[in-house]
Amino acid sequence: MNARDIYLSFFMFTVNLHPDDPQHTEVVVRHMRELRDIGYTGFDLPVFPNDAGDPQADVPRYEKLRKALDAAGLENVGLTTNVATTPAYNPTSLHPEEREAALAYLKSRMDITAALRGTIMAGPVLFPYNVFPTHNGEPLWSDALQDWLRPRYDIAQPLFEQLGEYAAQKGVRVGIEPVDHWETPAPNMVRDVLDFLAGVRSPHIGVCVDSSHVVLGSSGPEAYRRDVRDASDQQRLHYVQVSPPDRGEVADSWIPWRTFLDPILPVYDGPLLIEVFNAIPAFLTSLRLTRRKFWIPMEDKPVPGVPSAYEVAEDGIKKLRSELATLTAT
Repeated sequence: MNARDIYLSFFMFTVNLHPDDPQHTEVVVRHMRELRDIGYTGFDLPVFPNDAGDPQADVPRYEKLRKALDAAGLENVGLTTNVATTPAYNPTSLHPEEREAALAYLKSRMDITAALRGTIMAGPVLFPYNVFPTHNGEPLWSDALQDWLRPRYDIAQPLFEQLGEYAAQKGVRVGIEPVDHWETPAPNMVRDVLDFLAGVRSPHIGVCVDSSHVVLGSSGPEAYRRDVRDASDQQRLHYVQVSPPDRGEVADSWIPWRTFLDPILPVYDGPLLIEVFNAIPAFLTSLRLTRRKFWIPMEDKPVPGVPSAYEVAEDGIKKLRSELATLTAT
């Protein structure tokens, strides 16, 4: 099982790769080389929305990045993409023109994934991430929230049907990531995504399962096992992410390894993504991070008593490999 591909999220370093900036690309190359030597076979890259209002304009920028990685000897490194929808690109909007903009945006992100030679695009791509609805200035929770969500789920299904057809053309699978209720209003659980996908025929649209969100937002172990089984039976289990509840170090964390991985390993043969949200400025407020930043070699000064990003990544892959070995030996 040690041969299973293990990827690392670039959320360890940044949310914006600046793909057409040669200086930033040099930094990306350096990180990838170091982490490849540690044992990572691929990386999950955040695809940052531009401010120009033309998402398709980003595609050649990432084509340039892929060419630069190839030229640097990283042509065999696997890549996946992390994508989030925003209020400007909202598949659940009640306004048709806004849903059309969201569809064009998601198609452009799929084009970027293909340009990077990736086959998996995952993230909170259904409702805008971290945007909580209100009514007359008051936040909606519980029954009121669920009643608000229902028509928006329904109205988004035809858009994702179209997106699935495009995904089949591009050879890309989309993993809708349920994110816990601390971060976003919906979907919070794997079952939420599967219920939504009952109205979407294309198996290219599926679910991304993340250990952090399973722990923080799941109904429980029995429901989780059922949901993974159903996702697998529907050929919709498209990505699996390993992340602690605090989104920090994997090596010593509250990941319930056997509970999380036992249902996954027999039915999923894709890469396992270690996702660490470092305490970089983009995450401080949205994730309410209180822990210290894992200092980034050649960018930050070493901090006594605080591990570097590379050390956290190395300890994380060692821990995951150890758990995989233990689970497959029993």
